[in-house]
Amino acid sequence: MPFPPLPEEDLEHVLAHTRPLWEQFRGARIFVTGATGFFGIWLLESFAYANESLSLGSELVGLSRDPKAFEAKAQHLVDHPSISLIKGDVRDFEFPEGAFSHVIHAGTTSSSPVAPLEMLDTIIKGTRRTLDFAVASGAKRFLFVSSGAVYGKQPPEVTHLSETYQGAPDPMDQNSAYGEGKRVGELLCAIVHQEHGLDTTIARCFAFVGPHLPLDAHFAIGNFIRDAMKGDQIKVKNGTPYRSYLYAADLAIWLWTILFKGAACRPYNIGSDQEITIAHLAETVASTLGGSVLPSDSISNFNSPASRYVPSVKRALSEMDLNMKIPLRESLLRTASWHTSQR
Repeated sequence: MPFPPLPEEDLEHVLAHTRPLWEQFRGARIFVTGATGFFGIWLLESFAYANESLSLGSELVGLSRDPKAFEAKAQHLVDHPSISLIKGDVRDFEFPEGAFSHVIHAGTTSSSPVAPLEMLDTIIKGTRRTLDFAVASGAKRFLFVSSGAVYGKQPPEVTHLSETYQGAPDPMDQNSAYGEGKRVGELLCAIVHQEHGLDTTIARCFAFVGPHLPLDAHFAIGNFIRDAMKGDQIKVKNGTPYRSYLYAADLAIWLWTILFKGAACRPYNIGSDQEITIAHLAETVASTLGGSVLPSDSISNFNSPASRYVPSVKRALSEMDLNMKIPLRESLLRTASWHTSQR
């Protein structure tokens, strides 16, 4: 089923908060891996909107494993004159011809179940390949879309993870493949910056909500929205964990800003610092979109410390004036509205 375009109010929101930054991109070319994923689509569509609105004369080339499949879903992006897609695996893609000024490496495999070895291989080889391309193409700035998973398990006594937290995933746990892969990716960025002078910026991303978020993947907020939209009871397996969510239009603002202004090899957390338990999230979704919550025994189990995955975003706020602009309830409404328009 084709994707509807992103709401114009979201695209205008991104442009309104990034407008001065785009001047450095006038007439430039950008290369984006993971162009057809959740992050990639927001980058492509917000780029196209800015490019048209500001008459930038810029070009975006995106890498996708299956551009044909994407063409059937997002014809409005595939047909856009400033966007082109090339087919390839991020681990060994053929370098597109010509010079590029900016590269965003957003390719990953986190939204679908993948064997740990393949996960690790894709992240590490993909990052190395994309960095090699950035150097070969003459790019000056590079954005690596990393993850809060690089911190490993958040201690219960640490309410918000800052970029200076020195924790790490357990290397003996195969479930650490994603976080360990991102850690190596960040190290590769540091090495290439030191050896080639490429300004490698790093975004450590947490949890998000918005159009294009898969509702049937392993994201609780997506599952809750799906259940509410179908009129089903929202099912909560464990209501005790703390999470936080940033709307995708705000995410796009943060990503573009870090690419254009972020200091090289200085990671920035991206996300919301407004924590909420999964149980409260389910109640919030139900009260916002309608429906009810199916009680779970684990909701009231407070005998052990609740898990947390909540960032501190003080660095992004103090250094680049980045903050959450669209609150959670409004994010839920906009996400559900977009999915409804898809029917």
